[in-house]
Amino acid sequence: MTEMIPYCTREDVQAAADFKLTARNGRRIDRAVDAGSRSVDSLCHRTFYPQYDTRRWDWPNGQYARPWRLWLDDNELISLTAVTSGGTVIPMDTVLLEPNTSGPPYNRADLDISTTSGWIGGSTHQQDIALTGLYGYRDDHTTVGTTTTALDAMQTTLTVTGEASAQLGIGSLLRLDGERMLVTGRTQSDTGQTLATDMDAQAKSVTVTVASGAGYAVDEAILIGGERMLVVDIAGNSLIVKRAWDGSTSAPHLTGAAIYAPRTLSVARGSCGSVVSTHTDSATVERWDPPPLVRQLSIAEAIVTAGMEHSAYSQVLRSGEGDTERRKDLSGIKGLRVQVYDAHGRKARLRGV
Repeated sequence: MTEMIPYCTREDVQAAADFKLTARNGRRIDRAVDAGSRSVDSLCHRTFYPQYDTRRWDWPNGQYARPWRLWLDDNELISLTAVTSGGTVIPMDTVLLEPNTSGPPYNRADLDISTTSGWIGGSTHQQDIALTGLYGYRDDHTTVGTTTTALDAMQTTLTVTGEASAQLGIGSLLRLDGERMLVTGRTQSDTGQTLATDMDAQAKSVTVTVASGAGYAVDEAILIGGERMLVVDIAGNSLIVKRAWDGSTSAPHLTGAAIYAPRTLSVARGSCGSVVSTHTDSATVERWDPPPLVRQLSIAEAIVTAGMEHSAYSQVLRSGEGDTERRKDLSGIKGLRVQVYDAHGRKARLRGV
């Protein structure tokens, strides 16, 4: 069964809609993220995440194409690693992925007509051609940090640096070496540093003094006692924070208090058809990035879905008493849907009359 990869994270939606962190909210947001991402797939008639797979086509088929051309339609390719036809291996240097000037994604595979390669009929026309490769829209990645521990083939958690912690969330698709992993949860881990000076509970006390500011990253949420704080800036060994972050309560903290951060990630191993393998300490962590407009629409769709679920799918938002009510205005998201379809929608190859 093919897994479905989200196009935004739980943390993206929480930050955009100011949803507080609770287990109940987390489950609701995760459902909304999944629904929003699949809504984008439906709108654009394509999937955006990479998936390593072998897929098959009949030959001859009903595509009415030139005899050297195979239309892929919704099975768009990012890259290709192996091709067979009628059980015969087709040399990779004779396969031309098109459109070569703008792909990936590639929507057809042509055989170089200057060679002897051809689509060959096997014992049956059914599923005669097999293409193995990376399917999807694009495989764009950003390096976000490194791991702080080695990872064997059985482990389902890994701990990352502060840079990675600040840029990852539940729903992020990672790549370590050749393996892809989907982040399914986050837990707090000890950063190895403690509070260097006392802090009172007042909102104006926004400086967290540590032994080394280099061990943290802007946008990372740290935990001291029961209070979460968002790091908004770093000046030397001083973390400038936003207090009482994510629904927590501001409290005083004494020198020597341990500082935690959500750097331990629960992951689904071998995601997107990749092979589970071992990884050394300080392995590079890369994050798969969907197109920016796709990510923004996924966030917007998730916010709308979560909000509608919270209001029992009522079309009216009520505030105050009596006649003080207003209807939801979805004009903004409608405009964003048009933008996303115009930029990334897959147009039909053939149109029926």
